[in-house]
Order: sequence, then C-alpha cells, then structure tokens
Amino acid sequence: MKVNQMNIKEKMSVSQIMEEFTNSGVLGAGKVAKASSLLVDMIKDEDMKIFLSVAGPLVPGGLRNIIANMIKNKQVDVLITSGANITHDLLESFGGRHYGNLGFNDEELNKEGIGRIRDVYTKSHDFEVFETKIIAILDEISEKIASGDKESSGFISIKDLLYEIGQRLHDEESILKIASENNVPIFAPGLIDSMLGLQLWMFTQDRNLKIDAIEDMHDLSQIVFDSKRVGAVLLGGGLPKHYTLASNLLNGGIDAGFQITMDRPETGSLSGAPLEEAKSWSKAKSSSNLVSVVGDVTILFPLILAGALDKVDEK
Repeated sequence: MKVNQMNIKEKMSVSQIMEEFTNSGVLGAGKVAKASSLLVDMIKDEDMKIFLSVAGPLVPGGLRNIIANMIKNKQVDVLITSGANITHDLLESFGGRHYGNLGFNDEELNKEGIGRIRDVYTKSHDFEVFETKIIAILDEISEKIASGDKESSGFISIKDLLYEIGQRLHDEESILKIASENNVPIFAPGLIDSMLGLQLWMFTQDRNLKIDAIEDMHDLSQIVFDSKRVGAVLLGGGLPKHYTLASNLLNGGIDAGFQITMDRPETGSLSGAPLEEAKSWSKAKSSSNLVSVVGDVTILFPLILAGALDKVDEK
C-alpha cells in the first residue's frame, strides 16, 4: 500500500486528521490513528468492559478532567491507577492546585515549600490542607465501619475505601467523586506508596482501620469473570498496567487494547514492553487487537480520544 502524504487543511476535525494519519505508514502517526480507531470500537461494543490504567503523573499533567469525563460518559468501567494520581485528585478537591513555570532550581524550590514533578509544581501548604481534610474523612469512614458489621474488625478494601472517600467529596470535577456516583470501581494496588498512603499509615497508629488489599482481588476477578469481553486503555506502564493485564489472565487475557508509553523495551521492564508481549503470558488473547504507541501520554491521549469521540458521535 502506498504511503499517504498527509494533507492538513483549515477547519479540519480531529477525526479528519486521524484519517490522514491512518494511511501514513507504520510510524507514529499510523499507530496513533490505529489506537483511535480501536477506541471507537471499544466504546461502541456494548459487551466490552473498558479498563482504564493510569500510571505516571497524569492528574498533575492535566488529564484529570479527561479521566473524570470518560467515567461520567460511561466510557470507562474500571479505573486502575496509582496512589499518587488519587492523592493529586484529592489535592485539587481540597482546594489545592498544580502550578507551572516556577523554574528548576530545586534547592530554592525546597526553601519556598514547593515540590517539582518535571515542570509541574505543588505547594507544601496545599498538602497541609490535604492532610487535615483527609484525616477528617478517614475519621468518618472509620466510625461508619465501627458502627456496622462487628465482624469486619475495622477492615476495608482499597476499592471500598476510595468509594467512601469519593462519597464525601464536594468537588464536582473529582475523579473519585464522579466514580463513586457512577459506581465505577477504582483499584489502586500501590496505594500505600503515596501521600495518601502515608496519611493512612499515620491514621492507623491510633485508630482501628485496616486496609485489606486481598479483598480487591475478589472484586476485580469477579468483574473479569462477568465480562464477555475486556478492552484495556493503558496510559503509562508500571503497577497499574500489570494489575490490569494480570487480572485478565484469569479469563484468558484482554480482547483488545492499546498502550501509550515512552519507556523502552530493551531493559525488559513491563512499562516498556510492547503490548503484544502480553500474548505470550495469556494476559492478552492470541486473537486480540493490540496497539502500542510510543510518546507522551499528555499529548497523544487527548488526540486519540478526541478523534474517537468524533466517530462515536457520528449518526
């Protein structure tokens, strides 16, 4: 097939740009177009459960509203993410913000009470507010557990804890709040490795609240077994990617999916592994439709999603 020499014109829609990408070969543009087309199929498939895996600083990086709106619009059935993204969602829910253009002198930033995530910044004051407000919420949850099933002995799964936190938020743009309102479960297997996890540890020093991570696997495996088909949107790699793929191994692997990563495959890390590698582990079915896209998630996923939504909304 002849490689398409792309034409970009005034007032083109994102889906029209994707059409130009489609036949442009197997380099980056072609992979982006394939991922967007696959996302259309996944959203339109009423029998497919969509797992959204979110790793890396994507909430600080500006994707908070995108993730929340996908949940609200029934384009995500399960969210699997890091404790850090949950923490940063809560930071904004409690009135904190993420900032830009504050420079790269880390010693000076430290003196000013500012933490840096590449070129995104947070203020220590916002984390102080976070600490106060999350402890108040944890107090409410702990009291609710204590007044309920006496056999629970203070135990709660990570999924249920995040649901309970979401129920107590007032920020209409919060991922946790919107997920809890729409009964979309959030799994965070690495929750303890975050500022929220640190607060949980300190809270449990003198309160009867215990986190049961194993209970999450009962709930997640049941979702997998009850799904006719599973599609995975993997933004970044790490633990969320593996938790998504490994849970679906229980039912022969995912049926479709795409990943966006900037990690390289040579070291053998999961984050840099092409998604096709999952077939060798039965984490993706042999017949599955898979796309691996190399690039910055904060640039590429909004394009992929916007192009897909153009097609989904076509009459």
